[in-house]
Amino acid sequence: MKNCGSLNYQIIDTASKLKDVALLLKNEKTIAVDLEADSMFHFKEKVCLVQIATKRINVVIDTLQIKDLSLLKPFFANRDIKKIFHGADYDVRSLYRDFRIKINNLFDTQIACMFSGIKGTGLDAVLQQRFKIKLDKRFQKKDWSKRPLPDEMIEYAACDAIYLLPLAAILEKELAEKGRLSWVYEECAILSKVRPPALNSDPLYLKFKGAGRLNRRCLAVLEYLLQSRRKIAKKKDKPLFKIFSNNSMIKLAEAKPVNLRQLKKSNALSARQIDMYGNVLVEVINKALNLPENKLPVYPRTKAPVEKPEVKERMKALKPWRDNKAKALEINPSLVLTKAMINTLAIYNPLDKSDIERIKELKNWQKKEFGEDITAVLRKVK
Repeated sequence: MKNCGSLNYQIIDTASKLKDVALLLKNEKTIAVDLEADSMFHFKEKVCLVQIATKRINVVIDTLQIKDLSLLKPFFANRDIKKIFHGADYDVRSLYRDFRIKINNLFDTQIACMFSGIKGTGLDAVLQQRFKIKLDKRFQKKDWSKRPLPDEMIEYAACDAIYLLPLAAILEKELAEKGRLSWVYEECAILSKVRPPALNSDPLYLKFKGAGRLNRRCLAVLEYLLQSRRKIAKKKDKPLFKIFSNNSMIKLAEAKPVNLRQLKKSNALSARQIDMYGNVLVEVINKALNLPENKLPVYPRTKAPVEKPEVKERMKALKPWRDNKAKALEINPSLVLTKAMINTLAIYNPLDKSDIERIKELKNWQKKEFGEDITAVLRKVK
């Protein structure tokens, strides 16, 4: 056992220890969870540690030593146990990706902060504001897949989750007083169902920022370069950005250097990168340039629908209402209605409660809190 402030923590690195922890967690009603991963250091990211804290126990589970977390699945799925995270989107996706863990009764303190009207919602900023605690950021960008981990890194991980317990209690009380706790519960329930993107065979340029402005030939070069970068990164077990930056990829796609001299002249890569990968890149660029015209990729473009004048008028009426409502609630306007939701409402034009209920894009709390206001605003639009 190691000391973390006034609370001891235990490193869980064997199946038998995990079994003991699973038995203890069954008796808990509220727990805090945090993860450490290695996305900055490897081609395929993975969870390296799972930290779980309650009022009585604090454990750091080494998921590189214990690869099977099946014992924790019933616990995470139990709707009677509240799981507190901060900024849970990545954590929810990662736990499902690596361990097929599904989470019920999630409470995200970052979402709670947003609906409380707190401006800076990063954990460090919130803890400074609420508890005068300054987190040690030295280890945030370290490689958590290294073993053995230094004691100070493990202690950093162990101490991180414990602050979520008192923070969540305070935020829940504040939200209840403001009548917004049910809003956050619904948002968290939706968040608990996010999943990592499915693997597919789509061209890589479809998820590359800036690809849409390239012509078809440059787009072909970009796709060949992206495929090459992916192969190199996978072979070297490094993240893509540590092979070539996205900025380098777009520069090369536009310059299309066909030999090493032109590659150096493009100023897209360092001398070391050219020395290591220059010949490979020149080869793939030439392959892309030799593609016949009818084989060149076409960037998919969807024409924005022509907005009818009445739709524009409804949007013009909804936006100031949304902004004024957000100002009164002291929260970000996007929490009341996103731009996409304003557009949806302007198209559907709900004029009464039954119309509002049929709009599946609206969350239940939005329908309840803002439904009458929205229909009243839209009824006034000529």
